Parts: sequence; structure tokens; C-alpha cells
Amino acid sequence: MGRASITHTLVVPSETRQLAKVRNFVVKHARQAKVGETHIEALRLAIDEACANVIEHAYQGNPEKEVSLAITIEPTRVVVQIRDHGRPFDRTTYQRPNVMELSRKRKSGGLGVDIIRRLMDEVQYLNHGDTNEIRFVRFRRAHRDGLR
Repeated sequence: MGRASITHTLVVPSETRQLAKVRNFVVKHARQAKVGETHIEALRLAIDEACANVIEHAYQGNPEKEVSLAITIEPTRVVVQIRDHGRPFDRTTYQRPNVMELSRKRKSGGLGVDIIRRLMDEVQYLNHGDTNEIRFVRFRRAHRDGLR
């Protein structure tokens, strides 16, 4: 008999100091579901980047707004949904950053979207009226001792 999926939700103010709470939330629930540490670390980093992007770009640092997170742990994958009501991410104008140029200028930031795409198996940016959503999936691959 297969295991059921479980969804955990969290809503936090749009403040960078809340990112630690978000990271702890993800790690706690993924470990409880026995998700492997490699997957947990990838999820933690991708979720941190996505939430930081919402805070900085969608809400432009407005702490009165909220970021909603749902993490669904299924037998073969983990699905993450992050929602906001801020400025939408325009994929049509996004240009991949030149890492060497960022390094030369000693500029931090600008790599979040690429980090998420590299760490996750599926990434979607959706718009539902006044709600923006980034949805990503990390598949739990088979290991010698079971799915991780």
C-alpha cells in the first residue's frame, strides 16, 4: 500500500528575517517524512531563494505583505507552492545572469532563478488574477534503502 501525500502550509510576513522560519519549516517536515538529506538541502535552498525573491522583487521589501508556502510530500516527489500578491515575475524579460560579470563587479544576488531551476526537476511561474505562484517539484529518486 502506498503512502498518502501530506501538505503543510505556512504564512509569514514579507520580511527577510522570516526566511530562517521558512527554512526550519521545510527541513522539519521533510525530515519527518524521511526525505533524504540531499533533497532536503536542495529544497531548503530553492525555497529560500524563491521567498527572498518574493520579498525583494514582488513586494519590494513591504513587510505588511505576506508570503504563503505549501509543501506537499508525496511518495515519489515533493511539490512546493509559494504564493504572493505582489508584482508578478515577467519570464519574458528575464535574462540569465553572466556569473563572471557578477563576480568581476563583486555583486551579490541575481542568481536565484537559475539556482531554483538547477536544483528542481520542474519549475512553473503561474499567475491567478492578483495571485502569483511559483510551483516547483523535486522527485524523490530510488536509493538502495528506499525512496529518498
